[in-house]
Amino acid sequence: MNFPEVILCKYGEVVLKGANRQNFESSLIKELRRRASPYGTFKIYFKQSIVYVEPQDDFCDMDGMYEAAKKVFGFVGVTRAAVCEKNMEDIKRTVREYLPEKLAGKRTFKVDAKRADKRFPLTSPEISAEIGGVILSTVRGIKVNVRSPEVTVTVEIRDEHAYVRAGQEAGAGGLPIRSAGRGLLLLSGGIDSPVAGCMMAKRGMEIEALHFESFPYTSERAREKVMTLAQEMCEFCSRIHVHVISLTHIQEELRDKCDEDYFTILLRIFMMRLAERCAREYKCHALITGESLGQVASQTLSAIEVTDSVVNLPVFRPCIGLDKNEIVIEARKYGTFETSILPFEDCCTVFTPRHPKTQPRIDEVMSQLAKVDLDGLIEEAYATMTTETKLVYPEYR
Repeated sequence: MNFPEVILCKYGEVVLKGANRQNFESSLIKELRRRASPYGTFKIYFKQSIVYVEPQDDFCDMDGMYEAAKKVFGFVGVTRAAVCEKNMEDIKRTVREYLPEKLAGKRTFKVDAKRADKRFPLTSPEISAEIGGVILSTVRGIKVNVRSPEVTVTVEIRDEHAYVRAGQEAGAGGLPIRSAGRGLLLLSGGIDSPVAGCMMAKRGMEIEALHFESFPYTSERAREKVMTLAQEMCEFCSRIHVHVISLTHIQEELRDKCDEDYFTILLRIFMMRLAERCAREYKCHALITGESLGQVASQTLSAIEVTDSVVNLPVFRPCIGLDKNEIVIEARKYGTFETSILPFEDCCTVFTPRHPKTQPRIDEVMSQLAKVDLDGLIEEAYATMTTETKLVYPEYR
């Protein structure tokens, strides 16, 4: 038998917010409505720290909407529930007919009743006991285990209806997108930077992205790889503008006029200066990088000190304390790993020095920079910037 279903999305940190809670809830609802647009017409609203996603006709794609809801930052749990009338007869009928498929193959369960409507004649323990008996008589081979069940069956008695569900999947967690300002991600084609962008989006940041290319030393396929990464990030990060700047002439100038050992750190300085300019133009209040301390020559503490000294915006490095295996786990979670390992070069592999400086001093680096026209090269490179927009749904309001 088919039952009317809803998707229930449970808040995470938002419940801890005080006077600003309404703003966070509004951001959550807006983002969920944007995500819903490809899947049909849904009524989306919140009550008592739960967001309800109700299909408005039989054409709604509940499977697609459910997967989309799990990727919205701000929710810690997402589940599908059957809707029924607020009386024990209808609740029991729903349990008998809706839950056996959900409990197939499970060995143990417990029932958790939530009686938000205190006018309901049974107490929560009484509801749990009766529903537990129904499940034991309906689902073959399953047993009660109140301490460590394989699945928790929840019956919620709310203002208008009762809801029956089995289990709950983890949501994306964090804070809603656009609740913590905007940051500019330095997006390469590697594993780390997409993870860094998603991690900051999880803290409520709207992500803009800046990619550096070095055509003809880097190929069009390398650029396409980065655009694919941005598209994959949008599954969690919503909309991303990807700005692309050419570093070709800068790299050629550094190769011809500066000591080879300093090439990596000098290139990084140009990147940071260009990123700051882009960030200010697009109203970003921080830079985001995928650096992990000590992973490569440009990510030593000395190198980070040098590159931070040339910009006046905060630089967020959410991967700084993670090792490569931990970053790979995050990349798989966000769906970017397989694209990141495609074998296309990026600008950082062009003219790589044989023995890069790992402990650069600021005065030595400035002496090297004096050999080139820093401001002129930045102006020339910034003029090459182009922008693409990546979305995961057809409309963005």
